[in-house]
Amino acid sequence: MLVLKTSKDALLKPLQAVAGVVERKHTLPILSNVLLEVVGGRVAFIATDLEMQISTWIDNQEAADAAFTVSARKLLDINRSLIDVETIALDLENEQLKVVSGRSRFNLQTLPSRDFPKLQIPEGEGLSFSLPQGLLKQLISRVQYAMAVQDIRYYLNGMLLSIQGKRLIVAATDGHRLAVDGTTMEAEVEQGVDVILPRKTVIELGKLLSDGDEPVEIQLNQNQVVFRRPDFELRSKVVDGKFPDWQRVVPVGHDKSFAIQRPRLSQSLNRAAILTNDKYRGVRIALTSGSLRIACSNNEQEEAQEELDIDYNGEPLDIGFNIQYLQDVLNNVSVEAVICSFGDPTSSLLITVPGEDNFRYVVMPMRI
Repeated sequence: MLVLKTSKDALLKPLQAVAGVVERKHTLPILSNVLLEVVGGRVAFIATDLEMQISTWIDNQEAADAAFTVSARKLLDINRSLIDVETIALDLENEQLKVVSGRSRFNLQTLPSRDFPKLQIPEGEGLSFSLPQGLLKQLISRVQYAMAVQDIRYYLNGMLLSIQGKRLIVAATDGHRLAVDGTTMEAEVEQGVDVILPRKTVIELGKLLSDGDEPVEIQLNQNQVVFRRPDFELRSKVVDGKFPDWQRVVPVGHDKSFAIQRPRLSQSLNRAAILTNDKYRGVRIALTSGSLRIACSNNEQEEAQEELDIDYNGEPLDIGFNIQYLQDVLNNVSVEAVICSFGDPTSSLLITVPGEDNFRYVVMPMRI
C-alpha cells in the first residue's frame, strides 16, 4: 500500500523536527521510532521519550490513511542521503516500510502504532497564553546555556518559566552562574505559576521556534506544559522541584562598573582562552583606572594577556572567573554593548545590557 509520495525536502523537515526527542539509548525499542499517522492526506510525525513529545505535520494529497512506527534515525539518514531532485515513496507491506527514490530501495521494519506510548496531557486545564515565537526564542537563547547538566540537584537541570501578573520571567542556573531575562505580556494572568522546563525540552523548543511575530500558544499547569504552533506541538512533563530564589542571587550596589563593546570583549576572551588550563579554565580580570587586563595561564607556564581601554575611574580590582562562563553570555546575548559591575574580590560579577532592565547575568568568582 502506497502510504506517501513526496519530495525530499518535505519529508526532511518534520523528521529533523522530531529526531531530537528520540533516545539513542532506550529501554523500549519503540522509543527509537517515529509514529506516522496519515489521515485525509495529512501526515503527522510524532516522537517521544516518555517525558517529552513532539508532533509536526505535512499536508500531502498523495497519501493513503495509515498508522505505523519506524526507526526515526534510519528514516532520517536515508532521506538525507537521497538525491535532492528525486521524489520519495513510502510503501507499507507486510509490516515493512519500503522507501523508494529513483533506483534506490530500502526496506525498514515497523512496529504497530497501537504500541506507541503517546504522552497524554489533559486539555483545557491550567494557564493558557501566547507570545510571539521570536520573542520566546530570544528569551530561551539568553538563558539556556546556564542550565546545569546532569546535576544531582535535579531542579537545576532545566529552565524556570515564571508567570506573575503581566510579567514573564525565564531563569537558569547551575549553581556557579545565573542568567535571567523576561518580558511584559499584553494580557494579565490572574493566577501566577512557576514551572521548571527540563533541559532537553528547552533545547528542542529552541530548535523548533523561528524568528518572527507569529504567536506560539503556551499551556501550563503544575505537571505539564504544551507549546503549540500550526506546524508543531511540543508536550512535556515539568521538573518536580522548587527553583532557587534567583532574586537573592542578583547583587545590588556593585560600585565598580564600566560599559564595553560586546564583540571587543568577546574577541579578547577568545584569544586569551587559548592558553587556559584545560581543567580549571580560569581567567584573571584586573581593573585599573582606564584599563581592563585579561590574563590566562596553564600548567606549561604559558600565559596570554589582553589589555583593553575602558571608561573606568574606580578602585583597582583583581578577581578570577571561569572564562567559559564569560564567553557563554557574550556568545548568546546579541547586543552591541554590555555593562560589567563588580563589588569586592570575593563578590560575583553582574553583567547587564544598557537600556534593558530584564536581563541579568551573575557569575561567581573562583580562586586562581
